[in-house]
Amino acid sequence: MTDTFGFLLSDTARLLRRRFDERARQHGATRAQWKALLGISRHEGINQGGLADLLEVEPITLCRLIDRMEDAGLVERRRDPRDRRAWQLFLTEKAHPVIEELHATASDLMKQTLRGIPIAKVDEMTAMLNQIRENLIDPVDAMEAANG
Repeated sequence: MTDTFGFLLSDTARLLRRRFDERARQHGATRAQWKALLGISRHEGINQGGLADLLEVEPITLCRLIDRMEDAGLVERRRDPRDRRAWQLFLTEKAHPVIEELHATASDLMKQTLRGIPIAKVDEMTAMLNQIRENLIDPVDAMEAANG
């Protein structure tokens, strides 16, 4: 069982997450914080509900994470001018060096992860993983499966 594609893909992703967590902790961050910061940086002004959907976490879980990041001075909440019940999320100046540091950490980890693999093979593997992802999110197949 340990040599099946699905198991190897899952186990590799688990190990990659673990190694990233170890490195991020050395910088006083968590993977969850990094994902939230990255999500906000890519979608500046996103509301908390939208970010929770993007990160695939429960809104209450994200709210607690944003509370901690706001207390640390990394994130700022602002009232959404279109919906007074919602908060938009913005990075503070203090967050930008943290994001750069975490990008460097991720880059170093990728160098270690891909050590000894020729770039052509990495490109091929990346293309295959993109195809697998597309196969899994193809709405036609999802509809056919739902309709049985």
